[in-house]
Amino acid sequence: MITFIMEYVLLISVLVSFLLTVSFLPMWIRTCRKIGLVWEDMNKFGHPKNVAASGGIVVIMAFVLGVLSYVALKTFLFGGQVMTLEIFALLSMILIFGLAALVDDMLGWKRGGLPMRIRLLLAFAASVPLVVINAGTHSMSVPFIGSVNFGILYPLVLIPLAVVGVGTTYNFLAGFNGLEAGQGILILSFLSFVSYITGSAWLAVVGLCMVGALVGFWIYNKVPAKVFPGDIMTYSIGALIAGMAILGNFEKVVLVIFIPYILEVIFKVRGRFKKYSFGVPLKDGTLKMPYDKIYGLEHLAIKVLGKGATERKVVYLVHAFQILFILIGFLML
Repeated sequence: MITFIMEYVLLISVLVSFLLTVSFLPMWIRTCRKIGLVWEDMNKFGHPKNVAASGGIVVIMAFVLGVLSYVALKTFLFGGQVMTLEIFALLSMILIFGLAALVDDMLGWKRGGLPMRIRLLLAFAASVPLVVINAGTHSMSVPFIGSVNFGILYPLVLIPLAVVGVGTTYNFLAGFNGLEAGQGILILSFLSFVSYITGSAWLAVVGLCMVGALVGFWIYNKVPAKVFPGDIMTYSIGALIAGMAILGNFEKVVLVIFIPYILEVIFKVRGRFKKYSFGVPLKDGTLKMPYDKIYGLEHLAIKVLGKGATERKVVYLVHAFQILFILIGFLML
């Protein structure tokens, strides 16, 4: 009974992340507008330049403080053991990734941001905290083969590849109000559930801290957005997804729920990474296809919705597609 109560008290950390986000985000929005740090809303007619930039800074701050409040509660209030090494390695990875993404944000996506090779190098650098603690288990279930022990290759090769791959590709399915935050809420809520039922309650709380921050952010990011996340948020969410998969040892589940992003990468390769995901906004608030061919799931959603496609409907349809793979992942448990 005491353990049951303790687990729910620790969810205060999730509330901390949420409250910090909804408290500081309005101030961030006002400050950005005051100093002119605003971006164009590409799916609105006329592309109005009135949306606060890089609100992901507030999200990451709230997430980190929420996780630290969890460590504090566990240490001082309950006097229990906490996975301190793993938690701080995870936070270090996200902060390194976030710092690189912030630089990318400040350079601006229209100017190309950081060169691709620099992004990849910084992404590999972000994986170092998990590598040095030898995170996860070296054995993985490989389709058609079974369990394979990768030995030293797991921390030295597979962890960096997972962090770089998931961390950077999460940023591909983006560009619509509420899309990135909503996807993060769906995926991380499910991964937190998986963490809990597989015996990693601490990892579930960490994941839910990000969910709490994202819910607070989504309130201001949904259509019509007052703030955009920036790469700092999308890269950090991707890094957290990879970190949870590694530390929770459920890589196979993450691979399944990440299929929409794998498809998005294929679409982006088709467009040689030169085609934007945005639709063409019309005066009546609807969107039309920007190209003759499909170069992203967002374009596919616009195509499916036809003349009635709006930004909100596109986002909901992508979410529905994501939920389908989450359900498949659930059936695999």
